[in-house]
Amino acid sequence: PRPENNMATTSFLRHLSRRVGTAGGLTSPRVPLARVVPCTLRRAHTSSSSSRILVSNAGCSTSLAAARASVFAGRSGALALALDTQRSRYAATLAAAGGVVAMAASSTVESEAAANPLLHAGDFPLFDQIKAEDVVPGMKQIIADVEEGLKDLEENVQPTWSGLVESLEALTDKLAKSWGAVSHLKAVKDSEALRNAVEEIQPLQVTLSSKFSQSQPLYQAFVALRDGPQWASLTEAQKRIVEGEIRDAMLGGVGLEGEAKERFNKIQQELSKLSTKFSNNLLDGTKAFKRTITDPAEVAGLPESAKALAAQTAVANGHEGATAEAGPWVVTLDFPAYLPVMTHCTHRPLREELYKAFISRASSGEGDNTPIIESILRLRKEKAALLGYANHAEVSMASKMATLPKAQDLLEELRAASYDTAVKELADVQAFAAKAGAAEAAEEGGLKHWDVTFWAERLKEAQYDLKEEELRPYFALPAVMDGMFALAQRLFQITVTPADGEAPVWHPDVRLYKVSSAKTGEPVAYFYLDPYSRPAEKRGGAWMDEVVGRSKLLATSGGVRLPVAHMVCNQSPPIGEMPSLMTFREVETMFHEFGHALQHMLTTQDEGMVAGIRGVEWDAVELPSQFMENWCYHRPTIDGIAKHYETGAALPDELFQKLVKARNYRAASMMMRQVHFASTDLALHSEYAADGSSSVYALEREIAQKTMVMMPLEEDRFLCGFGHIFAGGYSAGYYSYKWAEVLSADAFSAFEEAGLDDASAVATTGLRFRDTVLAMGGGKAPMDVFKEFRGREPSTEPLLRHSGLVGASA
Repeated sequence: PRPENNMATTSFLRHLSRRVGTAGGLTSPRVPLARVVPCTLRRAHTSSSSSRILVSNAGCSTSLAAARASVFAGRSGALALALDTQRSRYAATLAAAGGVVAMAASSTVESEAAANPLLHAGDFPLFDQIKAEDVVPGMKQIIADVEEGLKDLEENVQPTWSGLVESLEALTDKLAKSWGAVSHLKAVKDSEALRNAVEEIQPLQVTLSSKFSQSQPLYQAFVALRDGPQWASLTEAQKRIVEGEIRDAMLGGVGLEGEAKERFNKIQQELSKLSTKFSNNLLDGTKAFKRTITDPAEVAGLPESAKALAAQTAVANGHEGATAEAGPWVVTLDFPAYLPVMTHCTHRPLREELYKAFISRASSGEGDNTPIIESILRLRKEKAALLGYANHAEVSMASKMATLPKAQDLLEELRAASYDTAVKELADVQAFAAKAGAAEAAEEGGLKHWDVTFWAERLKEAQYDLKEEELRPYFALPAVMDGMFALAQRLFQITVTPADGEAPVWHPDVRLYKVSSAKTGEPVAYFYLDPYSRPAEKRGGAWMDEVVGRSKLLATSGGVRLPVAHMVCNQSPPIGEMPSLMTFREVETMFHEFGHALQHMLTTQDEGMVAGIRGVEWDAVELPSQFMENWCYHRPTIDGIAKHYETGAALPDELFQKLVKARNYRAASMMMRQVHFASTDLALHSEYAADGSSSVYALEREIAQKTMVMMPLEEDRFLCGFGHIFAGGYSAGYYSYKWAEVLSADAFSAFEEAGLDDASAVATTGLRFRDTVLAMGGGKAPMDVFKEFRGREPSTEPLLRHSGLVGASA
């Protein structure tokens, strides 16, 4: 995620004003934010992030996050076309439309593109060639071209669809792709030189975005288009675009003048810098912790896969000859290393050390995020006041499905349905540990924070006779991908095939895939997959983001431009000759991010500004991602993804039944964890004074009295790692995960009603889901899209039922 942003923006101007920073994307709710208790992290989120969308980042980054992205940060719109391959078609289109395109001479373009890969004209960035030293000169040239194009457009703008909206889409496309590539590399291949380059360009980006969002000629043209004779002839999608532009121009400060406008723009610059600094501090704080272990007693209980990863990390850190059996071992706060220690390590002091290091990341010294948090909250509140809102939460909700009261009501409904059960779940773990003779259970106050995940896993093993490590040999990444693609073919009539070598990649582990119509064989989209953790250069979490979006206007040879996405995860890497053996949580995360990618790739919306995830209200954008997770518990789907990596044997039915039975283990604790994060987010952005009279940590602890059954430690600094809301697009929007989960659970219940064992009914329902939820993008209001698929408004009953919390009112 990046400052004030993330993927699915509601409009062009929102892209411009908010998509600036470090890494964006639709993010997964499955990778860790920070605190690991009182739950087993099945529903944890990335610290973006990707997400966000995220991705981080974008933090899933990503990304899906929701103050959301700006075109400039990388994903929507169009640039002054200095691209030979697109020149003639755009020039004709825009000249006829009254639009303006700033064009450079062909020979100049070709020589500049050869000298700087950021100026490459194609839809697949030259990821293997882009270097940090290319960023400043390349982006400065692109920004200058766009500024000139904006000036020309303002002088000649016509309040017509072609003369205004198409001109805007064509004006910033190259900027979108180029800055998107830079932002993406910042998230997956971070370096000091790249950080410095991004920080140098950011102020220029923010300034340019403000020029767009505060352009009176463009704003007046949108109003005139809405109020003029052409309005009646526009499609629903086109009207959504225009209305979104008008709203987001107001949110971008177009109505401000004089000192108010000057202060607003200064705040935008400061927020951009602060969010980037927050993200950098979190990445640095995570990387800083490395614990070298030589005593085998300290790694007792760790699965062989975790010890092998720790030994591999030790080799990478200079301990030649390290082995899983003899060590030495190096453990870090990177999640594939951290979670096995918290879940399985019998050496309690190591669990305590890692836990306290994790919850205090980026909370001390020069990398302390506390003052950054305070500044961000203060500036967001001041910015809201300048726009005429009481608080930042109201600004955020202005472009979402929910209102602040409705979001709060949903969280309270889920809290009330879950709290008593969560209390019992913790008591059950405490009682089990005591019965097992655990000394820590007899301590004053019972189990500590670093004990709960460990003993919860032991109780799960006892109750369900299921050990997570027994599953890993059946979930090798290649088999999981094949099975996931087969499911997509059954549901949505598409095929997914490798396209390695057809476009450059940024790391040898990255794969490129082509998505085609199963009916015609014609390609409909492409996506990259970067699956493995690289803690030295890649931010944590899982996210999806776009490279380019579908657009009829921006097609180079007729038809439409095909969408391209990237999916980024941080799962366990291959060890030696053994493939990446995934935890079941990692399998769910992969399905989650694929759901985001499917909405981007299977859109049939030709208006680029609302195609795919663009223009989808933030609290609806997690619907496809969370919907896809449900298929991980569908036996035919499991048969397709779960094959023993050595023998090819299918997952035994006994193991599958245990997996299904354990699905809702500690579901109430998981629910309370997410309710706590979302409630804290809303309170910080609607109630917190941000004037130094109180502490953000005091407010979080006050909220925890109602939302947590085990109070956080005094030294807990989870907020310093809450990248979703301070370095991403989820500010006053984290509730979106739960809001969208209501939609996704209800959507999956349509398949349950049709009959999950009826292949024909599943296929029919899948096509209806594809043709509505996945196809319509932001061209139709999400409630209308849902009702078109489901035939009615959503209910909370399926979510509560799926979570085993059926006692609450629907």
